[in-house]
Amino acid sequence: MTIKYFAIKTLTAIAVSAALSAPSYAATIGDTKVNYGGYVKLDAMWSDFSDGTLPSSHIGRDFYVPGTTPVSASSAEDAVFDMHARQSRFNFSTATKLADGSDIKTKIELDFIVTGGGNERVSNSYSPRLRQAFITYKGWLFGQAWSNFQNVGALPETLDFVGPGEGTVFVRQAMVKYAVGNWSFSAENPESTITTAQQGRVVTDDASMPDFTARYTHKGDWGNVVVSALARQLTYKTGAADESETSFGISASGRVNFGKNNLKFMLTQGKGLGRYIGLNVANGGVYDGNELHAIDSTSGFIGYQHHWNSQFRSTFLYSFFSADNDTNLLPISGDPTESSISYSANLLYSPVKKLTFGAEYKVGTRETQSGLKGDITRLQFSVKYAF
Repeated sequence: MTIKYFAIKTLTAIAVSAALSAPSYAATIGDTKVNYGGYVKLDAMWSDFSDGTLPSSHIGRDFYVPGTTPVSASSAEDAVFDMHARQSRFNFSTATKLADGSDIKTKIELDFIVTGGGNERVSNSYSPRLRQAFITYKGWLFGQAWSNFQNVGALPETLDFVGPGEGTVFVRQAMVKYAVGNWSFSAENPESTITTAQQGRVVTDDASMPDFTARYTHKGDWGNVVVSALARQLTYKTGAADESETSFGISASGRVNFGKNNLKFMLTQGKGLGRYIGLNVANGGVYDGNELHAIDSTSGFIGYQHHWNSQFRSTFLYSFFSADNDTNLLPISGDPTESSISYSANLLYSPVKKLTFGAEYKVGTRETQSGLKGDITRLQFSVKYAF
């Protein structure tokens, strides 16, 4: 019995080891299939800021965040060089076959891009952060995932962490989502970013209901088109203030294939979209001391990817954001962002599958309501291996 047990254990260990060393990195334990994946990525960036000052937040040096681009009435170049591996990520997922033939799946994903940690003098130690953690079962999703208002599949391939920073919907958060056919609906975690005269940006979590989304996806051999809608409540409750305002938006996005090449796009318009758009380049609303006023905005991007051959490819990208700020509220809202535009082009080289070397050139401009401008010019080099 002991010999038989040892033989079974040995064969099981060999089978699991072989499965883990296979390209899919999958193992099956009972009725559960286990997978892990992710990528390791090194980024080296030379960034030049036109107004002579560096972004107030270091996040604007780790990747392109439009709202951190400094602006001023003068021009004085200030270039810096940064290098990090913080985009590297890891995900772990399971899929379990149930008695009725259905599957229950889970996924947890981590990275290190927007976290604290050790200093750059010695350790460069960064804490992991939760990107996604969810369960799916019979069309339902429970947990933290990409917002149903966002079409992740429309994001172009760029070396920058986001790419079309000011032009895309970009949110991950806790939600309950249900998908049936081409449709999906969700109730998601609410949060508002409000401008006040005393405190500038205030982040509030006082909504009495979740954010609601609906989304329709149409797919074909030519590509896909996604139309999504968002309805939510902006809130500001502090002291004697107890104000709310309705926020809504609509977004159309997709991908059109031209053989191996493709065109990706997004156009979003709405009232009080705030944190959902452009990495929160503008707030959702302004509190004037008596009422809450939602900020209208329009944003979008278009990116074309061309495969030069089996190893070389490029993406050419244009992205924009425009806010319709109420000029009567400027004494309260200060000098908010009126517009942001960026252009980028890259050249990617994959000598073997999943290994990519790349260079990318990006230019971004942010302008405030008073006319102050600031530019960023960035040259980025990256090496990435997905596993």
